[in-house]
Amino acid sequence: MKYSKQVLDILLACTKFAIINNKVKMKRILHTCLLLAMMLGVLPTSRAVAADREHTLKVYNWADYIDESLLEEFEKWYKEQTGEEVEIIYQLFDINEVMLAKLEKGHEDFDVVCPSEYIIDRMLTNDMLLPISRDFGNTPDYINLVSPFFVEQLAKFDQPGKRANEYAVGYMWGTTGILYNPEFITDEEADSWGILWDERLASKVLMKDAYRDIYGCMLMYARYQEVLDGKTTRQDLMNDTSDEAIAAVEELLKSAKHNIAGWEVDFGKEMMTKKKAYINVSWSGDAVWAIEEADAIGMELRYHVPREGSNVWFDGWVIPKYAVNTKAAAYFINFMCMPENALRNMDEIGYVSVVASPEILEAKVDSTLEEYSDLTYFFGEGADSVPVDNIQYPDRAVIERAALMRDCGNRTKSMIEMWSRVKGDSLAPWVYIVIGVTFGGGGAWYVYNKVEEAKRRAKYKKNKKKVQRKK
Repeated sequence: MKYSKQVLDILLACTKFAIINNKVKMKRILHTCLLLAMMLGVLPTSRAVAADREHTLKVYNWADYIDESLLEEFEKWYKEQTGEEVEIIYQLFDINEVMLAKLEKGHEDFDVVCPSEYIIDRMLTNDMLLPISRDFGNTPDYINLVSPFFVEQLAKFDQPGKRANEYAVGYMWGTTGILYNPEFITDEEADSWGILWDERLASKVLMKDAYRDIYGCMLMYARYQEVLDGKTTRQDLMNDTSDEAIAAVEELLKSAKHNIAGWEVDFGKEMMTKKKAYINVSWSGDAVWAIEEADAIGMELRYHVPREGSNVWFDGWVIPKYAVNTKAAAYFINFMCMPENALRNMDEIGYVSVVASPEILEAKVDSTLEEYSDLTYFFGEGADSVPVDNIQYPDRAVIERAALMRDCGNRTKSMIEMWSRVKGDSLAPWVYIVIGVTFGGGGAWYVYNKVEEAKRRAKYKKNKKKVQRKK
């Protein structure tokens, strides 16, 4: 393949900028250029494009968010269940808004997409989804195994004459909290978002580059006394996008900037295991991965959801309105809800499935643990005192101080502008042109950047199994 000289020039310019400038900040530019390269054919996508669209299933998902061996297994399983051939085209994204733009503006014909909860809310409101058929013939309906807790959460997105649970099925879920190094941060300090402003932590805090997650947490911290006094609720604060609320969060975050070493989506885990940061505002699934990585090198990391509150988030499968193969899409969603597949995905990526079958509860019980959690909200009766990893399955008390994110609607622009001001985003004009061109490009940089991480994970799992066999 002969590559465009313009593309190569852009990649070279990005590399020079990344070397000359601050690496953490400029890494975003390099990633953007890699997206452009993929879109123009310089880098390969995850799987080759099939010729026959009617027998193709186009899946659009987050990077590192599935056991990819299940993709080929689905193709075989689908043939067994329906007698029909199907080939999966699997593509990646790393930002909800990039995925949404491809569907809203580009009318991309993906068959299955995995947006976060507030994007599902928006897609339902804007009539962007098709109902998911539950007619699986002789195949069991595994979607029925989704925890009632997430059926209830999705029901909050119901529209007049439109039940959200008919248009979306949960996939993975978790919380946002503080991943910390107990060598520098005590458990008591990690119980409050206030630790982010501690003078000892200059350039030792990593902030998740996810404006919706961080916004709600900061507002809960700022107005915690009002929650205690019964004047407001965490749910109301999570979705308060008034000018006053946005200004309060902006002021808070700017006052913490001397402590913030970077705004990350992916590299925070590695920075924590190398002690380059002492705190990472993190998603629970990333925290599980980082804690396991740290343990493999004899280091300890911990995770906690502060007392002021946080968000309970989830991602879910949907079928966009421009989908072509809606039958295979529904079967794919059903396939992902099979307990054995849910467990394999959980083991591979560190996040937690919304499936709440007895097989999963049994697999997750760890009799060596001394702490017990009330998981009746998730698994139902009989799960009131279960020894499990309480990062993956938080106790009911943690869930009670967490809230669900909703779509900001026409306030989204104000939120994003605030976030940009806080981070101090100021890129060269040519970079904005590249971003504009690549806005719908996908997640190729993950393919480029994740090989070593995958090797580390595989090595860790192999060593872990050896230790278990010795025991």
